[in-house]
Amino acid sequence: MDGPNPIGPNPIGPGNDAPNQYFLDIHDLAVTYSSRNSPPINALDGVSLQLRTGEILGILGESGSGKSTLAAALLRSLPSHATRTGGSVFVGNRDLLQLSARDLRSLRGREISLIPQDPALSLNPVLTVGSQIAEVLRAHLSLRVPQRRERVLLSLREVGFDRPQEIYSAYPHQLSGGQRQRVAIAQAVACRPSLLIADEPTSKLDATLQAEIVELLQRIRQLHRTAILLITHEPSLLAGFADRIAVMYAGRIVEVATCAQIFSRPLHPYTAALVRIAGSSMLQASTTRVRLPAIDGDPPNPTAFPPGCRFEPRCAERMEICSRRYPTSFLPEPSRPVDCFKYGE
Repeated sequence: MDGPNPIGPNPIGPGNDAPNQYFLDIHDLAVTYSSRNSPPINALDGVSLQLRTGEILGILGESGSGKSTLAAALLRSLPSHATRTGGSVFVGNRDLLQLSARDLRSLRGREISLIPQDPALSLNPVLTVGSQIAEVLRAHLSLRVPQRRERVLLSLREVGFDRPQEIYSAYPHQLSGGQRQRVAIAQAVACRPSLLIADEPTSKLDATLQAEIVELLQRIRQLHRTAILLITHEPSLLAGFADRIAVMYAGRIVEVATCAQIFSRPLHPYTAALVRIAGSSMLQASTTRVRLPAIDGDPPNPTAFPPGCRFEPRCAERMEICSRRYPTSFLPEPSRPVDCFKYGE
């Protein structure tokens, strides 16, 4: 997307922040993966987003759209074969991409935390839950041992454990999948970060547990005015939860709107297809005789994107201009950027 996106009203409100001040401001972020025997892969290409304090922003898109690369870039935890080729990421008035290693260590966990996709892999199997959460506190806050223990127990209570002492002394393998995910969230929020990045946090859980985790994240936002960046390929997970949704396709943001706008009247053809599939998936839950729709075709080759709109080969509404050049970001409605020639040339 060309240039920063306007932002809609935030239900929580930006407090005393100035109207044009954002906690997180991403501008023209670009990331490329390289390998010796293959052409470079353009994973992110000019991504621009803003996030206010206390806002929940959903990042929605198919696998391979660049969502997880965006999360890794924000935490500066990209793999060694990835290169940031452009852009900036401001947290307050600091460019995260220019911080020293020491300042970055101080920022991670304290101001920005990650809720991992699979806590079974992120939690240490030979350490108790309490010791793992306490280690995060020890790294960032000057607390005595008894104070750390009380803070850990408080965090466990906040994520819904009725008997936090038992969870404190347990090892990860003694817990269920849903309990491990709550522990991972407790670890992420222990230092009261201003931003939580949740990368597919419910992908390993059933529908009931997914709803519980989403409700928990909403409660954390209310308790601490925590901004949340929720990455998912499931539109239904964001319904009634996110304040805004940014839709990603082939390394770019193609539409940004409020949650209500996305589900009631999606403007980009790709967004409309995702919402249609989400509606059919929910209908499938009540009957086995519904044939789920799919988006025809495949995403473009990220090593050689076409010159035009990247969704054009799969789009039922494509026009001649769509194959010639990529659309700039149009504003068919206030604070609602869309990359589609349906709304201008």
